[in-house]
Amino acid sequence: MRTQVGIVGAGPAGLLLSHMLARRGVDSVVVEARSRSYVEQRVRAGVLEHPTAELLRAEEVGERMDAQGMPHDGISLLFDDTCHHIDFADLVGRGIVVYGQQEVVKDLIAARLRDGGTIEFEAADVALHALTTDRPSITFTDTAGIAREIECDVVAGCDGFHGVSRRAFAPTVVERAYPFGWLGILAKAAPTRDELVYANSDRGFALYSMRSPHITRLYLQVPADEDAARWSDARIWDELGARLTGITLNEGPLLERPSVTGMRSMVAEPMRHGRLFLAGDAAHIVPPTGAKGMNLAVADVAVLADALEDLLRRGSSTGVDAYSATCLRRVWRAEHFSTFMTSMLHRYGPGSEHGDAFGRALQLSQLRYTVSSRAAATSLAENYTGLPHGGLA
Repeated sequence: MRTQVGIVGAGPAGLLLSHMLARRGVDSVVVEARSRSYVEQRVRAGVLEHPTAELLRAEEVGERMDAQGMPHDGISLLFDDTCHHIDFADLVGRGIVVYGQQEVVKDLIAARLRDGGTIEFEAADVALHALTTDRPSITFTDTAGIAREIECDVVAGCDGFHGVSRRAFAPTVVERAYPFGWLGILAKAAPTRDELVYANSDRGFALYSMRSPHITRLYLQVPADEDAARWSDARIWDELGARLTGITLNEGPLLERPSVTGMRSMVAEPMRHGRLFLAGDAAHIVPPTGAKGMNLAVADVAVLADALEDLLRRGSSTGVDAYSATCLRRVWRAEHFSTFMTSMLHRYGPGSEHGDAFGRALQLSQLRYTVSSRAAATSLAENYTGLPHGGLA
């Protein structure tokens, strides 16, 4: 098989890149290790920044998002038993859209198949070859057990933290692990709030969010090595009530068993190796507190699609040569913001930098400043709703 761009990974990054390239007259093939049903059902991020939503509309894959997504003009910070509204619309003139990552994936798969795109699901033994030449390739075994090879001009590694792409070379990796995780539930219960609530409690962090007018998504801070099986439904709801003080909770049946998501930060530099370009979680991980994961992947793709169009249709390497540096400026801004939100909202254990009485007082001071200073609130709103794709100095 021959194509211009071989894409590893059918998450938001890989699928959106394939869609955008097709609209620019560039051929691609997507190779995905999981099944279509798996990637369409796995629950991940749910907050779309303003630039992300605008890009999906511009690329004509935002119709269902606009029909079913939930626009939000702000968030709330809950501390000292008081809920404080951060009004994004007033502060920066834009908001966010709550729309699940799996829904974005469904929309993109439907668009690619409708337009005749090729997605090879359940590909086994995926490997990358000749990445420093002008004829790299991807090999894999298909669902019939037949060995396949895709010859291409460029490979895009969009296969996440555990994928083969980042391991195909040796970028410099810097990372930070956090001593806590998020115990997450998805409940069949109508949300009682019209915006997300981030709670800093003496008992630990909690997040009130939603996925639709009928489904609530909620999180509790727990130790990083916590066993989710120790948490009964009753215990979860009781703890959510204790941390989300003053927030009415509609309790409903859980749509999936609770799971614990570990929290870490990771950046791999550079995001390019020869004709291999990393995008999304293959190149960077952020803690979910800042709602940046999927949005960073989309920002990478927005830059990469234009760069590959210039390379493959016009013969210009200017965009691909600048790709890594351009994306990393935005990545590090998002890492900083996500770290800021995480350190401001979570309880740290004894012996850590933020775990003593001094650190706790600093957290509360930052929270009080953020909700009382228009400048501080504007900075939070600007970062949360999303900075321009590839536009940072």
